[in-house]
Parts: sequence; structure tokens; C-alpha cells
Amino acid sequence: MRELTTERLLLRRLERSDAGEMFSTWASDPEVTRFLTWLPHESADTTKELLAAWEEEYQDPRCYRWGLVRREDGRLMGSIDVTGYRDGLPMIGYCMGREFWGRGYMTEALAAVVDCLFEDGLSGAIVEAADENTGSNRVIQKNGFRLDSTRREAISSLKPDQMVTINSYILRR
Repeated sequence: MRELTTERLLLRRLERSDAGEMFSTWASDPEVTRFLTWLPHESADTTKELLAAWEEEYQDPRCYRWGLVRREDGRLMGSIDVTGYRDGLPMIGYCMGREFWGRGYMTEALAAVVDCLFEDGLSGAIVEAADENTGSNRVIQKNGFRLDSTRREAISSLKPDQMVTINSYILRR
């Protein structure tokens, strides 16, 4: 996994030393995690444990995971990664601290990640978003993904009572 640079962003590996900023910026925020498969972190120790596990996962050549850093001031704003593979295509997930929403950062980051995946020879990518998450759906559509399917289900096993309509988007090279 290599660093990526865009006009406004540096996409780099996340490290244990990022735990405090990650926790306070997005991992502990119930509004940020509302449509994510995981629950808000209760402490920076939870975030640090996750980052320790991720550091080990970086050894896998199929691991694509970046922290999103704003180049102008070095602020760690969020993360984007390949969360798994479906039918040989990478599934991309992302999240960002609320204070950075609505400024085009995630649209820019997703474009860079898709370009990276295509450069690495992958033939497409999948991104899913809850239908209610209009901001995320816009990010995905701005990057040229097309709606492939929808389904109604619990957002995750950690949130079994949170039923949502999931929009599944696909982009092929």
C-alpha cells in the first residue's frame, strides 16, 4: 500500500499514534458512525487497539487502508479502505469527521483510491451506502459509480435493530 496525494489531501497509513485524533474526530461520534457497521468507540484505548490490529494488516498486499490528512494543516480527517471483496471486486468503505463534511474531501479521496485500485489491475469497485445517507450517496455518484442493487436489512450484526435500505453501487474500468 502506497501513499496517495491529491490537490488537498495526503492518504497515508494509519498508526497507533493517530488514536487520539481518530477517536476525537470521528470514531467516537454517534452521528459519524450512524450509518456505519460499527459502534462508536467508547475510549481512545478502543481506537488504539483497532489501529494496532490494522498495523498488522498492512502486511497483506491486498490491504488498502488510508487515513485522510488535509495537506494545508496536517489534520487527520477520516479514513477510507477496502473492507473486503465481493465477486473479486474490492468493497470500499469510508468515514470522516463531521467538521469536514460537505467540502468535497471524500469525493476527492474516493477518486484517488479508485485510481489506485485500477492502477493495481483491479477491474472495478463496489461502494455501499444507506439510502438515508444522502451525502455519501452523492460522493459515490460523483465518482461515476452506478446503482447496481438495493436491499433492506439491518445495517450490521452490531446494530440488529437498525433496518436500512442499502444502495449498492458499482464502477467498472
